[in-house]
Amino acid sequence: MALVVWFTVGLALWHFTVFLPDRYWGGIVGALLGAVIGAVVVALLINGFTIPGRHDTELITSIDAIPGALLGIAAVYYEGVRRGYEPLDL
Repeated sequence: MALVVWFTVGLALWHFTVFLPDRYWGGIVGALLGAVIGAVVVALLINGFTIPGRHDTELITSIDAIPGALLGIAAVYYEGVRRGYEPLDL
């Protein structure tokens, strides 16, 4: 159950990427993958590579995914900047 929570937190934080210039490696989909993968990987690290079950999942479990989602979004953004992606002029 915690895996669903971590995935959802990454997805929720991904929605705020619309406020930044679109310089993500892979565009907005790259930002989504960075947020979700980062959230799950860091939350797994915090929990010692175990996934808490249904009855072990609490509200505090969702906070484990926040740093990972932010790190994942930042990594994808800086990779896009490094590769020279420019925001689209719409």
